[in-house]
Amino acid sequence: MPPHCDTRDGPVVKAAMKALETGNLNYVLIWIPQESEKELKTIFEKTLRARKAGKDAKEVADDWFFENCIRIHRAGEGAPYTGMKPAGLSEGPVVPRAEKAIETEDPKESIGFILKTVEDDLTHRFHHVMAKKKYDVNDVAAGREFIEAFIGWVVYSHHLYMSVTSAVGHGEKHEEKTGCGHH
Repeated sequence: MPPHCDTRDGPVVKAAMKALETGNLNYVLIWIPQESEKELKTIFEKTLRARKAGKDAKEVADDWFFENCIRIHRAGEGAPYTGMKPAGLSEGPVVPRAEKAIETEDPKESIGFILKTVEDDLTHRFHHVMAKKKYDVNDVAAGREFIEAFIGWVVYSHHLYMSVTSAVGHGEKHEEKTGCGHH
């Protein structure tokens, strides 16, 4: 995922804040793998006790809880924990649209943006191939440029299709393919 789940203003920390505000761990537990529930419950209980020791202790305890929530969430994705990132990092243009779609229960803007981006990119790549297609058979260097563009277009199109049609979830990895679609 883009820089998001591990940021101070990301969804994991927002859920952790809600858990601390309400005393209900379930707000953040949904972001944590089931096998890590006991670990997070222990951390939550310690955090709630530490928060009572004053303002500074509350800030330290909250950050410790947030960092542990992120660490456990990332581990569930098979991703490394590299610390809690500051708020305000760029999420790119898709994440805010995708989250807004969930809030408004309307995916049209997000879908339209992604489709337009893909269409523009494919069109650009296709025109690049077409520009290289008409070469002199005796100009081997130009022929190789065409083949490079040709393979780039075909393999990119294939990977895009496979990415769209595979059932890969958050944190899972696609099989990498190289060359002309071979493993």
